[in-house]
Amino acid sequence: MGKDKDAIMSALLLPAVVFNVMLLVTDLFADSTVYEVGAARMDITPDQSIRLAGYFARRQESDGIAQRLWAKAIAIGNHKSNSAILITVENCCVPASITEEVASRIENRAGLPRRRITICSTHTHTGPCLKGALPIMFGEPIPEDHQARIDSYTKKLTDNLERVAMAALADSWPGKLAWNQGTVRFACNRRMIKDGKHIGFGKISSGPVDHALPMLCITDHRDKLRFIIANYACHCTSLGGDFNKICGDWAGYAQEYIENKHSDVIALITIGCGADADPQPRTGLEYAKQHGREVASEVNRLLKGKLKPITGQLVCRFERIKLPFDNIPPRKQWEERSKHDDAIGYHARMQLEKLDRGEALPTELSYPIQTWVFGRDLAMVFLAGEVVVDYSLKLKRMFDADRLWVTAYANDVPCYIPSKRILAEGGYEAEHSMIFYDRPTRLAPVVEDNILKTVHHLLPDSFQSNRSSTPQIK
Repeated sequence: MGKDKDAIMSALLLPAVVFNVMLLVTDLFADSTVYEVGAARMDITPDQSIRLAGYFARRQESDGIAQRLWAKAIAIGNHKSNSAILITVENCCVPASITEEVASRIENRAGLPRRRITICSTHTHTGPCLKGALPIMFGEPIPEDHQARIDSYTKKLTDNLERVAMAALADSWPGKLAWNQGTVRFACNRRMIKDGKHIGFGKISSGPVDHALPMLCITDHRDKLRFIIANYACHCTSLGGDFNKICGDWAGYAQEYIENKHSDVIALITIGCGADADPQPRTGLEYAKQHGREVASEVNRLLKGKLKPITGQLVCRFERIKLPFDNIPPRKQWEERSKHDDAIGYHARMQLEKLDRGEALPTELSYPIQTWVFGRDLAMVFLAGEVVVDYSLKLKRMFDADRLWVTAYANDVPCYIPSKRILAEGGYEAEHSMIFYDRPTRLAPVVEDNILKTVHHLLPDSFQSNRSSTPQIK
């Protein structure tokens, strides 16, 4: 009877204990909103040699591992049913086919709608090729055994992205969010312009760039740092096409150095609108590490300063729009191009095969745009594709740059997303790169207005800015 009495008393006291713990957590977080958060990471390094994406000159499979690759996920919400999940993948291009499959699985298992799921690529040029991404990367058919390994890795990665997302949802604890923005300066515009036209790549110190480094951190109820995410607008191309080992490039080293400095912390990097910016100096492993250290040092400096608390309710919105292509070349033009013994000819022959099968070449591109808005504290914009810097600079004129975070390579990497200026200048980001993405032609100039108008529609009016001090496009 004594044991039964103890059990009854424990049952009666348990609600009071839970209530007191809740009061303690509430008291500790009295100056901030408590979110339910969780994080997870998973090693996604291939277990065998595989083709690496990013440089069309590479023809051989990888010859080793310089750094292991990771998929990481963070879940943020007031409870699991309204959490939002951000997944980052150390890969050049995670295509929509993978993103939508993973999002569908998460929705089926956890009940989260599509608008609350975001997958971002770090765009490292030393990550594995994926099925459905950069279909004409090499300008020639991929050997069957190479393709088999790509297909196998793609399937495994898709499963692992689902697993890491569900692990983040399961890792649930009360946390608080804060953020701030710093600056790093290794990004350099790469477009050489003469008489208003693109003539090649170089180090253009006077060209437009976005050096902002927004950083968000999450701490637990003891104010212990648990999670860091930082964003920078620069290509992950510290390593050149002659480097054929698996590696996360500067973004991978930034994460590694941050995690080495802060025990039990999961750090991840997303990439901003830096499609027309390369890291300088480059190329070589020492430069990838150098730039990674620069990001990690700035993150550490920000952590020592005053951070801005995030207290607003998280609202996620998602819209898919159509971006029109410019004039589609006629068959005769494809036939002329098909005579080229290079990527141009290979691309043209693929278009002719489609036409011979009775397929119409696409006239528009499906394009996802997503926003995460934390009350009036912070607005995060997620744009698909390789987005040039003009978009972030213009968005920072349209909205309050002190409360805006812009990420590219999000949810899909269908091609470069050029601005009106870059389309007028021509060159790689405007048109030549479309070959490797198997697009029929360049995008039409109206796409810039379409994207900016959609972001304007998705973000609350409270984030609009009329300040004249925001960055200007040169």
